[in-house]
Amino acid sequence: MSSNSADIGREQDIGQEQEYVSALYERLDEMREQSANRLARVLRQTGGTPQARSERESGVALYTDQVAQYGAVEHGLCFGRLDFHKSDTDDGDTRYIGRIGIFDERHDYRAMLLDWRAPAARPFYLATAASPDGVRRRRHIRTRRRTVVGLDDEVLDLEEAHEVHEGLTGEAALLSALNASRTGRMRDIVETIQAEQDQVIRAPLDGVLVVQGGPGTGKTAVALHRAAYLLYTHRRELTTRAVLVVGPNETFLRYISQVLPSLAETGVLLGTVGDLFPGVTARRAEAAEVAELKGRLSMVDVLAAAVRDRQRVPDEPLPVAVEQETLWLDPETVRRARERARRSGKPHNLARPVFDTEIVHALAAQLAEKIGFDPYAHDPLGEGDAPGEEIIFDDADMAEIRRELRKEPELLGTLDWLWPILTPEQLVAGLFASPERLARAAGDARLQREPRGGWSPADVPLLDEAAELLGEDEASAAARVERLRRARIEYAEGCWTSPAAPRPPTPRTRSKTRSWPRPTWSRRANWPSATSTATA
Repeated sequence: MSSNSADIGREQDIGQEQEYVSALYERLDEMREQSANRLARVLRQTGGTPQARSERESGVALYTDQVAQYGAVEHGLCFGRLDFHKSDTDDGDTRYIGRIGIFDERHDYRAMLLDWRAPAARPFYLATAASPDGVRRRRHIRTRRRTVVGLDDEVLDLEEAHEVHEGLTGEAALLSALNASRTGRMRDIVETIQAEQDQVIRAPLDGVLVVQGGPGTGKTAVALHRAAYLLYTHRRELTTRAVLVVGPNETFLRYISQVLPSLAETGVLLGTVGDLFPGVTARRAEAAEVAELKGRLSMVDVLAAAVRDRQRVPDEPLPVAVEQETLWLDPETVRRARERARRSGKPHNLARPVFDTEIVHALAAQLAEKIGFDPYAHDPLGEGDAPGEEIIFDDADMAEIRRELRKEPELLGTLDWLWPILTPEQLVAGLFASPERLARAAGDARLQREPRGGWSPADVPLLDEAAELLGEDEASAAARVERLRRARIEYAEGCWTSPAAPRPPTPRTRSKTRSWPRPTWSRRANWPSATSTATA
């Protein structure tokens, strides 16, 4: 008789919960339909102004995420209920806990379902008989699709515990989850989070949190639930920064891929170490000893030395052909320019303008001396008819000469050879492909490899460090984008050719002449131009 009464009572409870769960799903369907309709309206908009396009893109992103979120929480939408003592709660005797928050628009936005991450839902995970936090009963609601199939109650009020019908246990929900059939994918544990796990999940955002434990103790599940919690609690801050989950391999990522979507978070990025560097997919297998070498802290010094090694000083003067003149760039001038660029404290690529400025100033002075030389300045036979002094360039003249020099292809090629603008990929690949560069950077000879073959996961931290050492030159980045665009066009048209590797500069002869700036004379305004004087 007692068993029959318990069964009848349980069926009545399931029926009552089914009515409420059905109402929740009806409201979920309404929300999904509203978002889908809004998305369709936004997609039909045809505004042509930049502001209109920006608003359209924002609307599409917002409503697309909402539709995906509402679809992701279809399974197990509501999984818990808290019954409070009336004297211990201000917002009603009962709270339902689920994967997202749902509010009733028809009844002053009453909370129909609390998001499991909300502070008001935390007693579902922390309340105990010794510390009930006002909770009289905690109920776990088990569903299959949209149907309630079971209830597990925990009575936390010790005075009422003896009145509860048979078959109720506080560990029933956890045991049910542990005994559930496996599907090949990790499931969320949102229904069975334990108090110790909840403390980790809700730890403060700032700082580094390390979770240790043996295999199968739930470290990964807790970490994923923590990501979902942080996105809920600190959404405004994290939306612009994003959340990245790094796994050891693709198999692991597939295994955990459904956890966060089931927790209503569809915008988290999943990746392996080999995916972390933009534009690089590192999949090449590598010997364990080489990977261990690349992981050593000493590689930071090796990369720094590799960068310095690319900042060249020639062994002998370099000729630089500028129109009809040949200028000479001596090692000492290059050395001074290199030291000035290094002392700027800027990364390699960002220090290049400092280096260029020093070189251009030195060559401009040399060129001004050549084109501004007066052959009659010191002629003792000139007497009163001789000029008697050298041509003088003012600041405006010198600035014009420097501007023109910066356009000279010969000089630009020389600067690229002396202080090349490098990408992280170029630096690291060039280092590993050259025994000489490895030796100069004090790198281990075992790091040497063929220039082709792709990247390994152990290369990714090196590329990241190289990016810090090099810096991102905006002009160079824009130029690379443009070169890539042109290369794609040429490839499509069938005329693509591989760019040649950089080599030391050599002078060229040009037939074209340029009118260099007319100097400002010190005393005599009627003397011939600097060009005609220099070539007379």
